[in-house]
Amino acid sequence: MISLEHPEMLFLIIPVIIVGFYLLRKTKTKLVEWRMLVAFLLVLALASPFTTVTQTISEEDPSLVLVQDQTSSMGLFPEEAGSELYKALVANTPTTLVQLTGDKTSLGDTIMQYAGGGNQIILVSDGNNNAGKDLPEALEFAKETDTPVYLIQPELKANDLSVEVLGDKTVVVDNQNEFEIVVRQASNQNVSYFLEVFVDGQLSQSKDFTLEGRNNIDDPIKINQAFNTLGAHNIRVKITPHEGDINSQNNEFSKGIYVIPKPKVLLITNEPDSPLSQILSELYEVSIERELPRMEVFEENKALVIDNMYITDLSENDVNNIRKYVTGGNGLIVVGGNSAYDRPLSRNYRNSSFEELLPVISKPSDWKGGRDVVIIIDLTGSLAGGPSKGGGYASPETVEYYQKLTKSEKLARELAEKTAEAERGRAEIAASRRVNVPVSIANSIVEAQNLKDAQLLVLTFKDEVDYLTRDFVDLNLETNRDQIKDELQNLTTGGTRNSLDLALNEAEKKIMDRGRIRADVFIISDGGLADGTIFRNSLNTIEVLEDTGTNFYFIHVFPDEYDAKQLDSSGNFYAEELMKAVNGTYLKIENKSVYGVNIEFEESQNYLHEDIEEKPSGPSKLIKISPDHFITKNVNITGNVTGYNDVTPKGGAERLVITTTGKPVLTTWRFGLGRVAAFTTDNGEGEGSRWASALYNGSSAKLISGTTNWAIGNPRAEEGAVLDGPDTWLGTPSDLTLTMYEKGIPELKLDGSPLDLALTGRNTYEASVNPETIGIHDLSGYPLAVNYQLEHRDIGLNEDIESLIAATGGKIYTEKDARALLLKDARQNSERQSDEPISLKVYVLLAALVLYLGEIIARRIKEMNKLKNAQVESESRV
Repeated sequence: MISLEHPEMLFLIIPVIIVGFYLLRKTKTKLVEWRMLVAFLLVLALASPFTTVTQTISEEDPSLVLVQDQTSSMGLFPEEAGSELYKALVANTPTTLVQLTGDKTSLGDTIMQYAGGGNQIILVSDGNNNAGKDLPEALEFAKETDTPVYLIQPELKANDLSVEVLGDKTVVVDNQNEFEIVVRQASNQNVSYFLEVFVDGQLSQSKDFTLEGRNNIDDPIKINQAFNTLGAHNIRVKITPHEGDINSQNNEFSKGIYVIPKPKVLLITNEPDSPLSQILSELYEVSIERELPRMEVFEENKALVIDNMYITDLSENDVNNIRKYVTGGNGLIVVGGNSAYDRPLSRNYRNSSFEELLPVISKPSDWKGGRDVVIIIDLTGSLAGGPSKGGGYASPETVEYYQKLTKSEKLARELAEKTAEAERGRAEIAASRRVNVPVSIANSIVEAQNLKDAQLLVLTFKDEVDYLTRDFVDLNLETNRDQIKDELQNLTTGGTRNSLDLALNEAEKKIMDRGRIRADVFIISDGGLADGTIFRNSLNTIEVLEDTGTNFYFIHVFPDEYDAKQLDSSGNFYAEELMKAVNGTYLKIENKSVYGVNIEFEESQNYLHEDIEEKPSGPSKLIKISPDHFITKNVNITGNVTGYNDVTPKGGAERLVITTTGKPVLTTWRFGLGRVAAFTTDNGEGEGSRWASALYNGSSAKLISGTTNWAIGNPRAEEGAVLDGPDTWLGTPSDLTLTMYEKGIPELKLDGSPLDLALTGRNTYEASVNPETIGIHDLSGYPLAVNYQLEHRDIGLNEDIESLIAATGGKIYTEKDARALLLKDARQNSERQSDEPISLKVYVLLAALVLYLGEIIARRIKEMNKLKNAQVESESRV
């Protein structure tokens, strides 16, 4: 493509045309036309035409930046980790040494500083970033600027344990509050420790525990604690490891607790003794009314709960008052029953002004069944983007020959292929790490129009199986879809074993745990199952799921040339045979050309193994479809419901709990500044019907308190002076916010010393504090806990960084491997494509010169011929 550096010079063509046409009219000779063409070319040359040429640039001596992490958390590793590597690199290529010291690790800031400009960055670190720019964001920037980042992981020489307490800082008086104790260690061994829990300085409980693995984040130690007095309290935990702990400072953790009065909740109900009413009365300061009071009465409450109310009992003025109440930032919970939502006895809520506030429409949902979708993605090295150079794939013409080889010949061939692969080195690491084809296919499934109401689980496998989504997530939410697509972009290949059988086992467990909903399972793989064992194991699992009504799709990512490992002993593709065995769908996709896959899905229907009626005749199991939501995160739903109001979620609403037939039971959304929840089953009593009595007992009862807490939002009363300030770490400031609801001069003291406050909004003041000692500090009666330095919370090697490093084209090494391989890899990664501008001005000037000289020469030859002819005629006359 040709571009112009100075396109404005083309305006000079206008006077050339004007003068040219004038001279043509005067002289009518071809000389003018030639001179005009030369003038055009001269103007074009002034415009400086150029084109771009893509060139491959390779550096024999790439520019490296070695970041040596020497912060305090690196005391678990050899003191001079990376020093020998630096000496080896600087002797062979330009290498800049950057040392990080102190009690904070700012890897993200350092990467952002040195990324780009042809640099390649080497991190000698545990990979834990705790200050400045987030590490994922920094590595994404490195990826965008084509900056490979390598991580050198030093060898651990000592172990260390840390403890942390998670939970709410602001709690309600007399309520049981759950706190989680998270213990981490640097190594990956079994470690025993003694745990002590102190509440307001008094020993509350103590016990021995054993930590298996790096941490107990997935199964933390839970403690329940109630506080019966208002104001400041604290919880302190201490662990005493029985062995192998290098730093005792991070063995203690304090949490400041501020206890507030019970928030006010207004309950409108005709059944004041229902299980719903009893739970609310235990947890909140509840006012119970049979009809909606005046606005000035219910606006004093943090949340309004309307239980099984006839729509005719709400006047238009009542609805307007509720609208103002919710949009002002308060909560609304509408509980169902025989008089609410879709029930004809109440003339139902359909098309009413009250329904405009709700996240659901009061009509039966056409969608009767939930579609569960499982995507299983093959990330073994062979699926990295086609065949590697020099071998690994056999052409179709040689497959038959390959199958006829003897066992010894096959071994010899495989050995030769492995040798060739080793000789090629890592020239294709950057390219092979990007799994473009499987990602494109998975993205197209995520965005499939008929799957917008589905629940999605994504598994990947290399040598082992990993979960890209922790559980099934709701595709109805755009945020969920975007997050999945972001995670897909970070996938990297690796490993040698096709673990499809293991991935199918994990999928089977998840699907079976879901109850009676069947699933659609998509397998994205090159089909290289290697031997019959993996095929048979996979087939066994698939046949079990087929009996539950599960559909299977095998998307065979077919490379330019296929691997003999894709074929069984009869020369048939494993993938196709697997689908034939269970009547699944086999799709052959060309690796080199696919950017997605278009699969026609039938409309979601009833996915039960049996026919259902419009209303269940027996108990319906409930499913959490948004397990990470504030309401459902710590709720274990064990009870069933025998009835519900049949409603349809509105666009933008979030379904949190549904029945196994896909009927919404808990749906939420934001309305103005407020929060609205539609709880479309009854209050546990239901005028004797008792649809949902099981939900008000045991662990399921947390669903009621969680919903109410979510609707309330900020439980603190909007009166007097309200202070909010998070606990912090030594050396990390805590940002305080003071809101004044009454007139007066704001005053705030830290351990008796006044603080400077800055007015940042209407009646809002802010300050930042950074206490210099560990412990509980007093902020005018509000507790502020300062714990050990954040540097010592996440200890040991960061296990979550591998995919982020690989996405930049880098790699993770041990220090020994880095000295042998890193420089070679850096040289190969220095190859990059560059668009270089090539000026065409000289060629245009040359063309103008040729035309000009050609015209002069042609004219001179013509004149000479004319003169010669005239001379001949003159001689002939004589």
